[in-house]
Amino acid sequence: MDGEEIRRIVRETNYVTWRRQGGWEPLVVTRAEGSRFWDSSGKEYLDLSSQLIATNLGHGNARVADAIASQARALAYAAPGFATEARARLSLALLDVLPKGLERFFFSTSGTEANEAALKIARAVTRRTKVLARYRSYHGATAGSISVTGELRRRAIEPLQKVPGTVFAPDCYCYRCPFGLTYPSCGVACAEYVDYQLSREGDVAAMIVEPVVGTNGVIVPVPEYLPRIRAITKEHDVLLIADEVMSGWGRVGEWFAVDRWKVVPDLLTTAKGITGAQIPLGLTATTAAVHDAFRDAYFPHGHTYEAHPLTLAPGTAAIEEYRRLDLLAKSRRDGEYLLARLEEIASKHPSVGEVRGLGLFAAVELVKNRRTKAPFNTEEDKVAGRPLVVDQVTGAMMKEGVFCIGWVSHLVIAPPLIVTREELDHGLEVLDRALALADAKAEPAT
Repeated sequence: MDGEEIRRIVRETNYVTWRRQGGWEPLVVTRAEGSRFWDSSGKEYLDLSSQLIATNLGHGNARVADAIASQARALAYAAPGFATEARARLSLALLDVLPKGLERFFFSTSGTEANEAALKIARAVTRRTKVLARYRSYHGATAGSISVTGELRRRAIEPLQKVPGTVFAPDCYCYRCPFGLTYPSCGVACAEYVDYQLSREGDVAAMIVEPVVGTNGVIVPVPEYLPRIRAITKEHDVLLIADEVMSGWGRVGEWFAVDRWKVVPDLLTTAKGITGAQIPLGLTATTAAVHDAFRDAYFPHGHTYEAHPLTLAPGTAAIEEYRRLDLLAKSRRDGEYLLARLEEIASKHPSVGEVRGLGLFAAVELVKNRRTKAPFNTEEDKVAGRPLVVDQVTGAMMKEGVFCIGWVSHLVIAPPLIVTREELDHGLEVLDRALALADAKAEPAT
């Protein structure tokens, strides 16, 4: 098939996620390697967002691909009730990289499923119904995971699909502090308010957090925040779920973002980078104490592809690759360079309100007025299908062969961890030029 035929068939027969279905003209991608991919015309693109912050190892890692092929020939599938060598090997590898104390594993095929399992486990263990989540969060698309999602994707479906019991907490978002305070004089009010909520709410099974917020702005908490949340949840006998679907696997310069603050949650969920996204795999890791609650009680969860051997073998290979390539240290080094370069770029553009990030995980927040911090667009604009300034910026970057995710009013800079400095510089130069489109729409400084 040629590119036009592929585009026509896909457009006419498929749904596309998180957008209106009309007007979709997908790029036809034919191959990918390293930090780059190519379309059907042969045009090359730099992947500045690892597709969906997923291809941490780059596209087409050979060792991971070989593990998939080898496992497919040896044992492509076994039902979840069986033990396999692939299952044993990945379990041992995970014990080495996960925060100490997380040592029981439920395998699925996505971050959404990993979070769905975590929510069900937490409620079953505690026999409580409520979950505390945060407003600037995304935890998945299934009924339970979307119900603890704070942003527009929950509100778009909430009247039709909602699991009751979610209570939302304020975010640790200093640029737009929900209390209108300034760090550090705020006393980390966003964390202390959680203490107040848990003391008054009752019937709370768990709190779920992205240690570094992903899609909704790459929001890095202040150093005191996550340790304080861990202490508060323990004081109230509430389980802590860390959603590391995006922030795990070297993305922030550690195996997992919670390692940055030496926090051990009761449950940790992850996906994406666990195989470098070369095959779908999700993980819900828990403490032994959580698992022990089901030793003599019925475990109310499962599905056909749980612990699918074809997904597990590449997980072990991916862990070996993170080590062999020393990607955690590289992410820390390149992350410092990335933030310094973004600060330089921001100083030239009145449309940039803030840049922030950790490791190779950064955001550029666009504003039409730096003084008021007013964004160009809102979540309501996105749901309504109105033109977004951020889409104009990412569209201009695509014309120059650089793919970058834009969401409502910010860009997510999260290249594969294998990205070279030359590639990173090229992507940032293209970003620098594209921001002129946003500058032209910004209000004059007063």
